[in-house]
Amino acid sequence: MRLDLRPRSRRSPLLAALSPVLAFAGAVFIGGIAVALLGVSPAAAFLTYFVTPLSEVWSLQEVALKAAPLALIATGLAFCYRANLWNIGAEGQFVVGGLAGGWVGVATHGSEGFTLWILPLMLLVGTLAGVAYAMIPALLKVRLGVSEILTSLMLVYVAELLLDYMARGPLRDPAGYNFPQSVAFDGAARLPYLAEGETLHAGVLIAFGAVALATLVLTRTLFGFAVRVVGASPRAARFAGFSDARMTFAAFAISGGAAGLAGIAEVAGRIGQLQPTISPGYGFTAIIVAFLGRLSPPGILVAALVIALTTIGGEAAQIDLKLPLDLTRAFQGLLLGLVLGADVLARFHVRLVPGGPASPRA
Repeated sequence: MRLDLRPRSRRSPLLAALSPVLAFAGAVFIGGIAVALLGVSPAAAFLTYFVTPLSEVWSLQEVALKAAPLALIATGLAFCYRANLWNIGAEGQFVVGGLAGGWVGVATHGSEGFTLWILPLMLLVGTLAGVAYAMIPALLKVRLGVSEILTSLMLVYVAELLLDYMARGPLRDPAGYNFPQSVAFDGAARLPYLAEGETLHAGVLIAFGAVALATLVLTRTLFGFAVRVVGASPRAARFAGFSDARMTFAAFAISGGAAGLAGIAEVAGRIGQLQPTISPGYGFTAIIVAFLGRLSPPGILVAALVIALTTIGGEAAQIDLKLPLDLTRAFQGLLLGLVLGADVLARFHVRLVPGGPASPRA
């Protein structure tokens, strides 16, 4: 017996809209069984994961702060994935963006007089650093045919080791009692807070703005049309005059720039200095977010909020219910698998037919 997928002649809009909801419900149900096997009430776990983080102002701010970099990075990755290009190295581009932009903050530490230019320069340098770092796998793919999956992924470790070296060496605070961190950025090098005494900063607005801009580009511009055509049918795209090489450079530049901007926004926002580690894995988690959001910027924003909510809830469950944090990561992976599976069921009829695997046609 083998599975046979036949495209549906007409895709139901209702089924397409309900599939992620049903996938989420299925993930919650399976997660509840796992929690019960660990000896914890599923109802208590549900409240801790999904209700408690929405009941207090500080936790709502934490959800927004975690969702912002995920949405920003995933929105950039959507351009690559829609064009059938595979940038797996957004984590490295995030780190390089934070490092390069943070270097500006360290170099301008103690500046006096007119300092309003410092923060915009940091954001610009961080974004350009992310673009430049993403150009490495793009160039290797276009010129030498090297898999962008391998090169972009391997460059993550280069970026992390470079940040670790700089934070412990050339950029370390000489008056910091030998701690591996730079000087704390001046106020002019920090993203402003949206409210006095709160933790929410302007980086959240940058992410929302990027989602809105990406939505406009993908749905209302010729470039967005080219991205969709190249991803759906490369041969048709070539007949239409769209260059694979130009699209590769453009898509990687957008995804790298978004990741670099997210990196410097995190450094100039929550962290406020350079440290050996500036990311809890945003670049990798953003891959999940991008596909949970179906590579659509509005969907990505919703997916980022859901993943951020489960992350904050998972941290609370680890403290209050003694549940392992790995359970949260397993839930997020399960959610992605169920969403992708639901999409397959919404687009295809699945049948069991007799016989072995279909033989390839000559």
